[in-house]
Amino acid sequence: MTTPIPALLTPFTLEFFQRGVIGGALVAVLCGVVGTWVVVRGMAFLGEALAHGMLPGVALATVLGAPVLVGGALSAVAMSIGIGTLQRRARLSYDTSIGLLFVSMLALGVIIISHSGSFATDATAILFGDILAITRADLLLLAAAAAVGVTTAVLCHRPFVALALDARIATVLGLRPRWAQGALVGLVTLAVVASYQAVGSLLVVGLLLAPAVAAGQWTSRLPTRMALAAAFGVAAVLVGLLASWYAATAAGASVAAAAIGFAGLSWAVRATVSTRRPIAAHATPPVPAPAS
Repeated sequence: MTTPIPALLTPFTLEFFQRGVIGGALVAVLCGVVGTWVVVRGMAFLGEALAHGMLPGVALATVLGAPVLVGGALSAVAMSIGIGTLQRRARLSYDTSIGLLFVSMLALGVIIISHSGSFATDATAILFGDILAITRADLLLLAAAAAVGVTTAVLCHRPFVALALDARIATVLGLRPRWAQGALVGLVTLAVVASYQAVGSLLVVGLLLAPAVAAGQWTSRLPTRMALAAAFGVAAVLVGLLASWYAATAAGASVAAAAIGFAGLSWAVRATVSTRRPIAAHATPPVPAPAS
């Protein structure tokens, strides 16, 4: 006699759903680690720009029949290099360099898409992802990306911390702040490219930022915050995919919405706990009963 499977767990019996969960979890771990540094360093605009900077490469790869992940990766890397070049050669500020390339890459992507004939389905996948279409080969790539990202974050932890405090301190300590900044931009690029298939270019920043914001409500220690952000991200993948399955909504958007929901819930719970503690601390002590 076989044991009946609970209705809530029915989707987990399907292979494509299992691949989506595993792939999403790998992306969540990578985004949890990298997203913590993005929040700490205030690099959200860079993540958003890189997500849209992938569009020309993905669109061109789709038109040519090449692997879209390769096209997106090359496009994002080109944009990262371009940001650094504009800073050094044109002496533009960091946000100005990002803004110029952001608009340029987005415009180029739209031009390629508009020039193509039947591109509606591919454009939807580009913008919003297709996490349930992850293959076994994709899982291997995501596992490699997560391993590289986490290993780099561990090895570069000290330079990243010094860079976050003060670039001059990093220079005095011999930690090469320019190399540390380049490694951090590379990590953000890796996370954005790896997250592309899961949530698409429009929603990738939600998965990159929201779990780290949620974790930041509970701890200020960076390693703990990264681990907690990864846990929030994995939970968002599970909740988002289940909501997508039973409510018939877009999977990538549901995952991103769940991640943002966890961030809002963490803030609300933390605010409630913080307001109750002072009340409890300053409460009037009970008046002892008079001695008989």
